[in-house]
Amino acid sequence: MSLKKQKVVVLTGAGISAESGLATFRDADGLWEGHDVMEVASPEGWRKNPELVLDFYNQRRKSALDVKPNAAHLALVKLEEKFDVQIITQNVDDLHERAGSTNILHLHGKLFENRSTQDPSLIYPVEGWELKLGDLCEKGSQLRPNIVWFGEPVPLIEQAIEETMTADYLLVIGTSLQVYPAAGLLSYAPHDTPIYLVDPNTPAVSHRRNLTILKEKATEGVPKVVQQLLEF
Repeated sequence: MSLKKQKVVVLTGAGISAESGLATFRDADGLWEGHDVMEVASPEGWRKNPELVLDFYNQRRKSALDVKPNAAHLALVKLEEKFDVQIITQNVDDLHERAGSTNILHLHGKLFENRSTQDPSLIYPVEGWELKLGDLCEKGSQLRPNIVWFGEPVPLIEQAIEETMTADYLLVIGTSLQVYPAAGLLSYAPHDTPIYLVDPNTPAVSHRRNLTILKEKATEGVPKVVQQLLEF
């Protein structure tokens, strides 16, 4: 009888995508390519100017199609050789999928999906990169990006908490740990679970046992951590 694989839970943030060339607003004083983030990532912004919001995400999709997974994304795939791996990402791009990871939970939605403004359960893939005013769901209402905007609930946070509570190892990569509720996930990891934190800027974390901090970019630090775990 084969032994059950140990579980690695990986929390990823903007830093891992930034190294593939995707713009983030993490270090830009709340501005995202010239826009106040609330103009393009909130229900209020959508009601005020849906065309601006649609164009903003169209440009995000177009940019995402032009980039590739980087060494950090690819290293995480190798963990599946030995471990049960659950990625929990705050990113809306599909770089983890394109790298080959198989279990990915997108806390903040998916860039390449639309959903109905009338019925949130109606979700559709984006064909190409454009979503326009007048693109309707099967019930006749306008489609919007399937993104969790500021001020909206995070539907998958309970599932993310449950996954974190069962982690034998926790990797935290490229996140400032300032966006809640995702930043609170660390507190749900078992007390003795080793935590590896990879980010050039050390986030403020509560004192934890078994905490290893690599003040490095994801493409440098993640392959090191993965190699270490595979050698255990």
